[in-house]
Amino acid sequence: MHTDTRDRRIGQIAWVMAWVGLVVGQFHAMARHNTADGKGDLEMWTTRVWSDPARKLFAPLLDWGTPDAVYLTYGKIWFPVFLAFTVCAFVVRRRQQTRGFATFAWRFALLGYCWATVAVFVSYWTQWTHTTSVLDLAFLFLDIPGLLLTLLGSTMLGITLLRQGFRPRATGWLLTLAIPIAIALQLVTSMGSAALSVAFAFGIAGRALARDQVTAPAPHAAAVPG
Repeated sequence: MHTDTRDRRIGQIAWVMAWVGLVVGQFHAMARHNTADGKGDLEMWTTRVWSDPARKLFAPLLDWGTPDAVYLTYGKIWFPVFLAFTVCAFVVRRRQQTRGFATFAWRFALLGYCWATVAVFVSYWTQWTHTTSVLDLAFLFLDIPGLLLTLLGSTMLGITLLRQGFRPRATGWLLTLAIPIAIALQLVTSMGSAALSVAFAFGIAGRALARDQVTAPAPHAAAVPG
């Protein structure tokens, strides 16, 4: 397969999976709210105001198994979502010329994306019908570090891309604002959705890539000094 054709397909997949994560991710959140541990999320009215009526409306999609089984099943969507934007990020990185701090920002962000992808795989694809101690261990040693690396790396990378004049600009802004967006999402939905800004950042870049609209930084834009 030609490299450009492969890159365009990766970009298209990243764009589609960002939307899949947005929609299916909320079913994962609602499934969590039905579990013993997840009921505590409903103490926040910003979560309860939409989750309570939504869980009644979509009850057939949430009551087909035990709360843990439904939660783990919907949680499996995060692995392909994270994998899609991570692979797309590597494609975008390969098409850029960087030096100094820009190179460090890319490496830091990509490390976070890879870590987070492994984390969601271990958390949801190693368990099927009920949660075990694996979920708690994965949360402490994989999910939390992966999320922190992803958000911090995305912020640095987003600022770098904005300074370089990267197009589309929405990618840079979504990455730069990854932390406040994640905090806002935590007030409404579950932790899994915290990386949606990153998924859409590279989904948008991927869609532009598929349309041959992704461009390198403008010639006059200098990389952030190291």
